[in-house]
Amino acid sequence: MEDATLPPLLPAEPLGAGLSCAQARETARASLAGVDLPAAGVDDVLTVVTEMISNARRHGGGATAFQVTARSGIVTVEVRDRSTVPPRIKPWAPNEPGGFGWRLVNQLATTDVRIHNDGKTVTATLNAAQTGRP
Repeated sequence: MEDATLPPLLPAEPLGAGLSCAQARETARASLAGVDLPAAGVDDVLTVVTEMISNARRHGGGATAFQVTARSGIVTVEVRDRSTVPPRIKPWAPNEPGGFGWRLVNQLATTDVRIHNDGKTVTATLNAAQTGRP
């Protein structure tokens, strides 16, 4: 896999709430276009991007930074937001809407959360062994 790094994307609007899931997906898709990654792997990355940006918007005041890095069979997605509250997996409630995003991210990727004074950075790392993709 060729190395590719999407330059950090900082939302244009104050408070960062303006970065939509669709914008983040399209930016990630463009970044991954030159990387040798199977279509199913790209789909997994785009799913993770969507869920992480959605969570930042819904629970963290909007994304303040977003970056995708691909190298040596590993894709890393980083999203920074304003909340210092770490994400949590909600108890399984299949009859209630919502609450599945963080669970899904953790099924597709290894995650890490770093808390800092003005928010947090959530990192998801995907590789072929974790996603079950070739």
